[in-house]
Amino acid sequence: MSARSDDDVRTVDCLGKACPVPVLDLANAVAGMAVGEEVVLVADDPGATVDIPVWCRMRSQQLLDVAATGSAWRFRVRKAR
Repeated sequence: MSARSDDDVRTVDCLGKACPVPVLDLANAVAGMAVGEEVVLVADDPGATVDIPVWCRMRSQQLLDVAATGSAWRFRVRKAR
């Protein structure tokens, strides 16, 4: 997992990583955050478009945005609990 702080939003780069790694990296990032903090996960695995929203619902986290960026997707998630 690659993570960096940029304007108080952590970015997790999952480009080139297949399922289930993006969800696992997201879970690890969220575990280290305070409630209200946000993370942006970037992934090019098409499975992430299903897995990330499902994980957010199952873990009661807020999926704020999903945006296609070329051949990848950006998921913005806020830690809700």
